[in-house]
Amino acid sequence: MENYNKPQTNKNQKEYQKFSEPLYDKNGNKINILNYFNFNEMIEDYLIELEISNYSLNTIKTYKSIINNFHKFLKKQTKLYDEKQFLRAFKKYIQYLKRNKNVTQNYIYLVTVVIKKFLEYNHIYFLDEIIAPKRTKSLPKSLNEKEVKSLLLAIDWDENENKSKIITKMRDKLILTLLYSTGLRVSELVNLIVKDIDFEERTILIRGKGDKDRVVLFDKNTKNLILKYLNLREHENKYLFVNKKGAPITPRYIQLMIKKYGEKAGIKKKITPHILRHSYATHLLKNGVDIRVIQQLLGHASLSTTQIYTNVDIGTIKTVYDQAKSTGLENE
Repeated sequence: MENYNKPQTNKNQKEYQKFSEPLYDKNGNKINILNYFNFNEMIEDYLIELEISNYSLNTIKTYKSIINNFHKFLKKQTKLYDEKQFLRAFKKYIQYLKRNKNVTQNYIYLVTVVIKKFLEYNHIYFLDEIIAPKRTKSLPKSLNEKEVKSLLLAIDWDENENKSKIITKMRDKLILTLLYSTGLRVSELVNLIVKDIDFEERTILIRGKGDKDRVVLFDKNTKNLILKYLNLREHENKYLFVNKKGAPITPRYIQLMIKKYGEKAGIKKKITPHILRHSYATHLLKNGVDIRVIQQLLGHASLSTTQIYTNVDIGTIKTVYDQAKSTGLENE
């Protein structure tokens, strides 16, 4: 670093001036930007900062993957000596993602935002002119009540079956039941702690995004299923859901398990843990639960986020509208 012609700065400039022209070492060779900045160290420092700032582990994992993939792409570029070439490399990377990886517009938005935030944290402003593309907005999909019932009924067992199989099926049914009846995120569900369950009040204390606590409710049938599962499972563990070896289950296991039982139930729609969360919110609203109560149960900081989740079909809207109009006429 000491041999590099570092850009000069003053009080009115950002810490690193833009590389409008290439830099040269003492031998007159152009300096590759990746050799000027220690990207590996910058990435490590940034991820540490995210963890200190209470970003969720899933978010940090996503950011790490995006930044590392971009860094790998940059290392394959032969010309990276000034800001213009860095900007061009970023645009080529976005083009590569769209053409070769066929990613969504929303993922392009996320990549753009994450990389810009990472660079700006390190006082590098090569992408100032880049504006994140608009995200596509679509109504979240959900299952209807009949489909949810079919999904839950797809998991059954015979008391004469192997004990290990019964435990697995009982655990899987409890997972689906809790995802739908509490609206938990899959990351919250895999981290459920037994001591956080209050069987008397039928509540569970949830540590959500940003270390924000909230309480979710469960009914008597779910209570009985939890107790039965805890009594039957073979491993004592602080986590509610564990595999055959006694280790916490993974989100990936849950995703594959839901897909399997969705196919068994004959449901043609794609089913994920998040779709069950959408379904939970949608069905609560359709059954008259106030949207602010739903916001609290879901753990949303903003009511606008809850409004997106509560995807109510047009039939329900018409019914509510007609009831309101008829009631109004009767009162006149």
